[in-house]
Amino acid sequence: MTDIPHNQTTTAGAFRADDLPPDRSREALRYLLRDKKAVFGAVVLSVLIVSALLAPWIVPYDPEAMDFGMMEGISWAHPLGTDDLGRDLLSRLIYGARISLLVGFSTVAISLVIGVILGVAAGYFGGITDMVIMRYIDLQWAFPNFIIAVYLVAVIGQGLLNVIIAISLAFIDDFARIVRGMVLSIREEQYVDAAKSLGYSDARIMFRHILPNTVAPIIVQATVSVSYAILGEAGLSFLGLGVDSDTFSWGLILADSRSFISSAWWLGVFPGCFIMITVLSINFLGDALRDMLDVREVKSVGV
Repeated sequence: MTDIPHNQTTTAGAFRADDLPPDRSREALRYLLRDKKAVFGAVVLSVLIVSALLAPWIVPYDPEAMDFGMMEGISWAHPLGTDDLGRDLLSRLIYGARISLLVGFSTVAISLVIGVILGVAAGYFGGITDMVIMRYIDLQWAFPNFIIAVYLVAVIGQGLLNVIIAISLAFIDDFARIVRGMVLSIREEQYVDAAKSLGYSDARIMFRHILPNTVAPIIVQATVSVSYAILGEAGLSFLGLGVDSDTFSWGLILADSRSFISSAWWLGVFPGCFIMITVLSINFLGDALRDMLDVREVKSVGV
């Protein structure tokens, strides 16, 4: 029994790799390279990720070493200055990137998987399944994600793992609503009816024939959610509800600067700049991916 050629029928506005000839992938790459904001975002994000991974070998000083002058300004020895305990700020920010980026990407990965499963199930089965799932999603949708994360951390306690769990649960509704909306329209396609008539299991139809058509909006939402997750972790740590001090992040470094913002401006400005540039870079990439994955945008540039 052969598979249904579902790649020949897609929903309007949904881009799939099968819709274009194989050589069009190079054109799509060139499209991204022509977008200066996307290139900027990719370069900055790549540098941050590589720096975080290689932090033990590239930092100029031990991030916990307190052998330097307290709150020294910018200098050749300390390009971003030192904090109130004499620790090199640049070294701490590079190490802090490991936690901030880990939280950003891991929380989105978890919420994406759970949200996609709930969205596909709600849209495909409908009825009581859809009602139960969407009532939960609507309840979560009624509160800002950050407020949900604050409440969850307050209940389960602070710490890196708990922060990841809290932010992940807060972002499930974003993916579930998007996927459900796509599935509601896709499930009426002829290839879905044909797959049912051939006796394919619901799981196979959902995840092999329907889910691939929702990839584009999922990718775009994921890039947006990574930015929000990084900001969410920073906000929780700033409020004292985030990671522990022994696993410091950008948010925790920013929180430590509150008492010295008037006397040592660099302690708050540089962590804030790292967060801002990272979020902007991810958003630039998300915008470019949205345009590339949209069939109308791709065709408009001749891809």
